[in-house]
Amino acid sequence: MDLRHVDGAEFAPTAERILRSLPAWFGIESSLVEYVADVRHMPTWAAFDGARAVGSVSVRVHFATSWEVHILAAVEPHRRGVGRALVAAVEAAARAAGVRLLHVKTLGPARPNAEYARTRAFYEGVGFLPLEERLDLWGGNPCLFMVKAL
Repeated sequence: MDLRHVDGAEFAPTAERILRSLPAWFGIESSLVEYVADVRHMPTWAAFDGARAVGSVSVRVHFATSWEVHILAAVEPHRRGVGRALVAAVEAAARAAGVRLLHVKTLGPARPNAEYARTRAFYEGVGFLPLEERLDLWGGNPCLFMVKAL
């Protein structure tokens, strides 16, 4: 697997292909379109298997000391190390930039969902800790904030 920092504007169509391959996570069309638009202007890393992109992560830089994993997606089948490698790439870049905290928002446990239970387990497995679940941000869907100190 080859990891590269990519130009978000150029990579956005590929990010869209990856997201559309994961309807259990990215099945809301308006959200998917918004994510693809976000990729265009965010720092983005991609994982390649040969010439084919198999995953990507884009981050939102909130402050010099705090970055958010805004969108992370890996084509199925999962559990091949793509997500872990992408998080490691973001962590390395963040540390080099002096970032001290990474955070991510995901669907919270107040809404049972098998796919997002796996997502939360993934983030916990790479060192993120649950911080707070909010019910007032995503139109009634619970939003779980998870954080990781670098």
